[in-house]
Amino acid sequence: MIAFLGQGRMGVPMARRLVEAGHKVTTWRRADGVPVAAAVEQAELVITMLSDPAAVREVLTAALPGLRPGATVVEMSTIGPEAVRELRALLPPTVGLVDAPVLGSVGPAADGTLTVLAGGDVSGCREVLSVFGKVRELGPLGSGAAMKLAVMSALVPAQVLLAETFAYARAHGVDRDALANVLGATPLGALAERLRTPAQETRYALAHAAKDLGLAAWPEATLATAARARLQEAQAAGLGGHDLTAIATHLTGPAGEAAALSASGPASGSAGVPASPPDGEPASGHAARRTVPINPPTVPQTNGAYSHAVRVGDMLYISGQAAFDERGEVVGETMAEQAEHVFQVISRILADQGARWEDVAFIRSYLTDFSDLPAYRDVRRRYITGTPPASTTVEVSKLFMPGLRLEVDLIVALPHR
Repeated sequence: MIAFLGQGRMGVPMARRLVEAGHKVTTWRRADGVPVAAAVEQAELVITMLSDPAAVREVLTAALPGLRPGATVVEMSTIGPEAVRELRALLPPTVGLVDAPVLGSVGPAADGTLTVLAGGDVSGCREVLSVFGKVRELGPLGSGAAMKLAVMSALVPAQVLLAETFAYARAHGVDRDALANVLGATPLGALAERLRTPAQETRYALAHAAKDLGLAAWPEATLATAARARLQEAQAAGLGGHDLTAIATHLTGPAGEAAALSASGPASGSAGVPASPPDGEPASGHAARRTVPINPPTVPQTNGAYSHAVRVGDMLYISGQAAFDERGEVVGETMAEQAEHVFQVISRILADQGARWEDVAFIRSYLTDFSDLPAYRDVRRRYITGTPPASTTVEVSKLFMPGLRLEVDLIVALPHR
C-alpha cells in the first residue's frame, strides 16, 4: 500500500495517477484532521508532496509512530539537499529514504509526463515513480534535491529577466507581441511565450518560486538573489498564490515601467545596465524599497494590520507568533500544544526565507504563566539546539486573544544575499 501525504495542486493528480495505475493508495491532508501516523501505518511506501522543508519535517515527525520497519519514504517536495540529510537523521534506520522532486507543473502531473529527479536507492520504488513520468537516477541520497534547485536557479531567474524585458519594452513603446515573436526565434522563445500572456490558472505558484530560490541561495548567486527579491516584492503585493508568470503583470505596472525607464536615465550603470539596489533589495519606482513584507502562504494569514515578518537587507524581523489557525481560533489548550504550533509556524517563515533555526539572533518569549516555563523549554530545545541565541522571556498578564499562553518574536540573520 502507498500513503500519499499532501493533496495540494500537485499531490491530487499524482495520487490519482497511482490509483489509475492499479496501486492501493491512502491519501492524507492536514484539513481532514486524520493523524498522520494512522495514515501511514499499513504503507510500504510513503510519498510526501508538501510545501516546504518545515512542513515535511512536521508531517514526518508526526508520522514516526506509524512508520513500519522496512517502509520507504519518497520525498517529492522541493526542500533541498540539506533538508533531505536532516530527514535521514530523523527517520529510523529501518526506514528507507529516497529524494525524488519533480520538474513540471499540474498538467504534466495529470498526464504522467513529469521528470522525476531521484537520489538514493530507487530499486524498491522505481516502478511507482515511473507512473509520474521519466525517472532520472542521479546518484546518492540528496542528488535529486540538489539537481532540482540547480535547475530552478536557472529557470526562475530567466522568467524574471524576461518579465523585466517586457516591462522595458512597454516603457519604451515596443509592441509586446512583436517582442515575443522576435524572442521566439531565440533560445528564450519558449519562456517568452509563457510570459506573453500570464497564466490564469496557478501551475507553479509565485510564492513557491521565491521559496525555491531561497533554498538555492549561496553567496555567489547574485542573479538568483536579485530575481528572488523581485518575486518577494510581487508576493508582498498579493501575488504569492498566482502563477509565476504573474511576475510579468507585476513588472509591467506603473512601478515596473518606472524602473524600466530608469534603465536609460542618469542612474544607470555602464553599458546601459541599471544600477543595482543594495543587498538585492527590489526597486520601487526610482528608489529601492528597504523593507519587504513577508507573509508566506504556508502560515495562517494575518488580519491585515501587520505582516508576519519584514526583511531589511540581510535581517528578518518576525512578528509575535501565537497559536491560532486559519480561522483565527486558538490551537491547543496546553503550553506544549501551543508552543509546538508556534515553533512550526516560525519554522515555515524561516524556510520561506532560506533560513534555519541556527540563524536566529534573538528570541523573545511572552508567557501568561511562568509555571508553564518547563513545558515551553522542552519544546524550544527541540528546535533551538547548539549555542542558543540572545533571549528574553517575560511573564505577562494576558495576550491579545483569550486562551493564548504564549507569543514569540524573533530577529534573524538571513543567509548572505
